[in-house]
Amino acid sequence: MVTARTPQEQLVLDFFRILSSGDLEAIRATLHPDATWQPMVEGVPGAGIHGPRDKIVDQFLAPVRGLFVPGDPKTTVDRMVSTGDTVMCESRGAGTLRDGRQYNNRYAWSIDVRDDRIYAIREYMDSHYVATLFGGGG
Repeated sequence: MVTARTPQEQLVLDFFRILSSGDLEAIRATLHPDATWQPMVEGVPGAGIHGPRDKIVDQFLAPVRGLFVPGDPKTTVDRMVSTGDTVMCESRGAGTLRDGRQYNNRYAWSIDVRDDRIYAIREYMDSHYVATLFGGGG
């Protein structure tokens, strides 16, 4: 189990715990009003830069979470390092899609913190896995 060594790391751990809960309003509260979320991929669902905060939650996270059964996917943080307001971590995402297929992917994240909120998220994942699972497109 990963434990935080700084307030920024604790914020990131809390963010992933809340993200795993699926509580969109609680997720919204962790994000800076000017936040951005950028999956660092092309040609898969969700690619591009999303922001600010309300667009991230309403136009990006809500549809993505809607692909899964309620309460999924869950994110487990495996490793984390930070310097100042930048936190880097590795995680696993797992859950069940509404059509019954299992989802298991690995991620790396670069997360910037500003004003005690998540400010910028750069998400790296196995994009080939996602494209194969969801049929590509953007």
